[in-house]
Amino acid sequence: MATQHHIKRGVSLYSLQEEYFLRKLDLEGCIATCARLGALGIESIGEQMMPGFPKLPDAFYARWHQWMAHYGTVPTCHDMFLDTKRYKDRLLTDDEMIESIKADLRHAARLGCKVMRVLVSVKPEMVERCIPYAEECNVKMGLEIHSPFHFDHPWIMRYTEMIERTRTRHVGYIPDMGIYVKRFPRVMRDHALRHGATEKIIDFVCQAYEERVLPDYVIFDVGLMGGSEADRRFAESLRHIIWSNPRRMLEFMPHIYHVHAKFYDMVDETREYSIPYEEIIPVLIEGGYDGYLSSEYEGNRWIQDAYPVDSIEQVRRQHVMFEHLLATR
Repeated sequence: MATQHHIKRGVSLYSLQEEYFLRKLDLEGCIATCARLGALGIESIGEQMMPGFPKLPDAFYARWHQWMAHYGTVPTCHDMFLDTKRYKDRLLTDDEMIESIKADLRHAARLGCKVMRVLVSVKPEMVERCIPYAEECNVKMGLEIHSPFHFDHPWIMRYTEMIERTRTRHVGYIPDMGIYVKRFPRVMRDHALRHGATEKIIDFVCQAYEERVLPDYVIFDVGLMGGSEADRRFAESLRHIIWSNPRRMLEFMPHIYHVHAKFYDMVDETREYSIPYEEIIPVLIEGGYDGYLSSEYEGNRWIQDAYPVDSIEQVRRQHVMFEHLLATR
């Protein structure tokens, strides 16, 4: 039975970084690839694929909008970074950070994006000071909730308090689906084994993760098992991979402006190995989410030491899965 919703499909060009780095695709080629896959929402990273950013000429923006029109794509989100260590001898001052955020807002607006990703490390006080400028630019600032953070983390709760206090509609959330890793990614497991980890210990860690054993206990047990340095590094990674309940998004849905559809390993066209989208997408539909699922492929770094990376095929498979999950209950 068809499900009524307004969820749209897109891609963060972060997903195609391997092909861009190897000069297999340029920026236009990345956009054309997304269009060919039927994923028409384009999320971009200025530092990654726009040489000269943040000082881009008018001609760049004109060309960008020509690409959008030609390929039928839509600018969805600009991913900002706040380079607080820009200078060797000091951190940016608060006023310099504000000016940097404003420059990203101007860039997002010129691209035609309605949302700008804010790094989770940015203080809520800095974002609050930028609300009037975000309103002027008509760009919503979405805090990326990225593992190991989650909606009930004290740092995220500071943002929630600020949003509720100011009653702003220009600050919200971009949950990264990496906070819903139900099974430990097998690409990480296999990478650890190729780099000297012990299979018995690695399997123990993966099983402990599925049983939601606290990371400190697992790390301690790996030490008792005589784990090698590679084994301990793998156990330490439990501090950065988390599972939380996707239904927690329902309370925050009015302020969820964009979704990073993180994935590591599409087994086939129906399933991601670690992240249960068959549980996640029904929650987004139930909550009335009407933004984009923006593919964010992050499996490349775990296989490039052993296999050719084919990000395009991985993204293609994810969007076949999305088509299926968005079309049925």
